[in-house]
Amino acid sequence: MTTRETVQELLRRMGEGDVDRIAALFAEQSEWRFNWPEEGHPSVPWIRPRSSRHDVAEHFRMLGAYHVPELNGTSVARILVDGDDAVVLGDIAQTVETTGRSYTSPFALHLTIENDLITRYHIYEDSLTVARALSDDTRRQAS
Repeated sequence: MTTRETVQELLRRMGEGDVDRIAALFAEQSEWRFNWPEEGHPSVPWIRPRSSRHDVAEHFRMLGAYHVPELNGTSVARILVDGDDAVVLGDIAQTVETTGRSYTSPFALHLTIENDLITRYHIYEDSLTVARALSDDTRRQAS
């Protein structure tokens, strides 16, 4: 597959929510980065260091468990490809299962594809909005 085809397949599988098939697109070891503090945030347990294919499946399994899949409105505006690298731009729109709060956040996802497998997954999002939507602190709501 080309870089673009691999990215499109990843997005398709993410939309379907099949975590094992998502993980199968990743190299056994990959470089993950979130725009969160290294220790993550106590309200957002799926945000932590990741590197293995098993970690990938766990990440997407946890992400799905904390959100209402039927209310996912995440959209992709653009996919930019340069050789083995791709950047996906869009908006995350989720509803948290436990709080019922919805949130939206622009995102940028930087991927590197080598030998048809994803070796880099760096995601940049509005982490404060996500943390607030999952927090028990109702004094501040995400918009």
